[in-house]
Amino acid sequence: AMAAAPRWRERLFALYFLSHIPITALIDLQPLLPAGIPPRALTDLLQQYAAAFRDPMMQQPPEWFKAFIYCEAFLQLPFFPVAAYAFLKGGCRWIRTPAIIYSTHVATTLFAILAHILFHDFSKSEHVGPQTPRERLVLLSIYLPYLLIPLLILFTMLCNPHYKHVEKRKRK
Repeated sequence: AMAAAPRWRERLFALYFLSHIPITALIDLQPLLPAGIPPRALTDLLQQYAAAFRDPMMQQPPEWFKAFIYCEAFLQLPFFPVAAYAFLKGGCRWIRTPAIIYSTHVATTLFAILAHILFHDFSKSEHVGPQTPRERLVLLSIYLPYLLIPLLILFTMLCNPHYKHVEKRKRK
């Protein structure tokens, strides 16, 4: 008997990738676009978010953060519908290697972002950043799912028998 794919996790991963498409397309990519290109409603939404959660990185991204946004645009965004399809369908072993690459890449970028949130001195930033430990933790909590879910994807791809199992070709 084959090990079953972990259905609740696959549904969670599908939801994660599906929800990521509009978030990336409408919000995350804004810092890469020239002013006046994104509709006013979307720039307002980003400003409200940045003010509420004290996230100056989205308003004035440092170069390293902008590099991660380019990765999100050109590596991750094309992958989202593919991954959403694979995890909605369920049991697709072909998603294993791409999912390992994706989750390792994203977890690495998130370690840099979370370290910046926790330890950077934002007192000199043009846009308001987190000042108190509580404000840092609130902003951290916004980014944390984008570390935890990729880590769960990585763990699932590496350790779940369904994804670990490689089909043995039958010799004629």
